[in-house]
Formats: sequence, C-alpha cells, structure tokens
Amino acid sequence: MSDLAALETELELVSVSVGEHAEKVATVAIERPDARNALNGQVRTELKEAVAAAEDDDAVRVLVLTGGEGSGAFVAGADVTEFKDRSLVEQREASERPRVYETVDDASIPVIARINGHALGGGCELAQACDVRIAAEGSKLGQPEINLGLIPGGGGTQRLARLVGEGQAMRLILSGDLIDAQEAHEIGLVDEVHDADDLDDTIYDLAESMAAKSPIALEFAKNAVKAGSRMGLEEGLDYESELFVQLFATKDKDEGIEAFLEKREPEFTGE
Repeated sequence: MSDLAALETELELVSVSVGEHAEKVATVAIERPDARNALNGQVRTELKEAVAAAEDDDAVRVLVLTGGEGSGAFVAGADVTEFKDRSLVEQREASERPRVYETVDDASIPVIARINGHALGGGCELAQACDVRIAAEGSKLGQPEINLGLIPGGGGTQRLARLVGEGQAMRLILSGDLIDAQEAHEIGLVDEVHDADDLDDTIYDLAESMAAKSPIALEFAKNAVKAGSRMGLEEGLDYESELFVQLFATKDKDEGIEAFLEKREPEFTGE
C-alpha cells in the first residue's frame, strides 16, 4: 500500500485512491455531501495532508482533485458558518500561509482539477490553484464573496486575473455572478468541458499521459510555466534555461534520449 493510500484511514472528510483509474495517478476527493463539500477547517487540514503525502509517495506522479460523488459540487465554497463570529485577529491567524491553496499550487507533482459540480468561492479558488481544470457540463463557477460583503481571500483576486485577464476577473468578482462551465471555458477559467459520461476518460487519459513522464521533468516543467506569470520575461527565460540545463544531470534524461534513439517507450525512474 502506498503512503498516500495508508493515510486514508486517518482522514474523515477526504477520500483517497491510488492507481484505481490509471497507474501512478492518485485521486483525492472531498467527501462532505451534507455541506456540498464546503471547505471548513478540517477539510482544509486533511486536504493539505493528502497533497503532501501524494508528493512524498513514489507510487504517485499525478494528483486528481475532485468533489465526492452525490454532493453536486466540486467545492461549493468556504464554510460561511465559520465566519459568523470570527474576529479580525482570528481570521488573520486562519489566513496565515501556506493555506490549502498554496499547498496545491506549490505541489511538486501535477494537479488536475476534476470539476464535477459547482466550484464557487473558495472552491473556485481551489480549482484555480490546480495546474489543469477540466469541468463537467452543468457545473457553475464564480466568486460570490462580494454578496457577503467580502472579497475572495484564497487567491481569487490574483490567480483569476492571471487566468482570464483583469476585465473578466473584475466582472466576476465585482458582480458575484456565476457562470456555467462552457462560459468558463470560453474565458479561460477552465481548460476543457465534457459531458459527465466522458469526464473521467478525458481526465485520466491526460493524467496517465503525464504520469508516464519523468517526475523530475514534470516538476521542472511545472515550475517553469508558473514562473511565466510571476517573473519578468528575461528573468523567466533565465530560469527556464537553468532548469533545462539541470536536467542533463539526471538518469531520466539519459533514458529518454536512449529510448528515443532506440525507438522504444522510456522507463523513467525519477533519478
């Protein structure tokens, strides 16, 4: 049993499976159907533990993050009941980083958001923190915090603008309006939209393709792409070049080149 799968016995609101849908692909699902998978403190803690365990597990190269079935939601948002009597000081402590959003964003392995229902507020922000977002038709996405007299506090004002542009981000954040998955795809918030019957085939085919690659190259490629929105062009080019050069010290680079020349599939070990 992998380290991540072993962790499931300690989790109450998050389920874990490894290799069920594709080799070296783990699925972490939020299982809080009575609250439509809303993010409370326990869910956030368990998600952070699951993501960290996936990173450290040699049996996992790609993580799929989703909402448990039967809830109608990926994550319907933060658990607003926790906000009711919380003071400024208490919220400042709760907002200390790294939060679950940074844990997902900074993960060394690729994370795919399987948006199998509504992704609202903190749920939309959680999806934004993933590397790829694939949604089921009928899903709704948005940042409705403004309706509560709040603003997005899990990265939505920053990541959303980088994904869809400032104007679209302003439209969604300032209005609090929800959009369907197809419109989210059109503006770049999600990368693909599929019928619910085709969702898993699409996601796990992609995840399996990623998982067959060198774990070191996956990590470096992810870091380099993310650097594009966080560095200037020249600085980003220098960073990319340095990561590219570093891969020449790996056994996976040797294996990849040899497999290409020998016209066979490479067997990457992460070394």
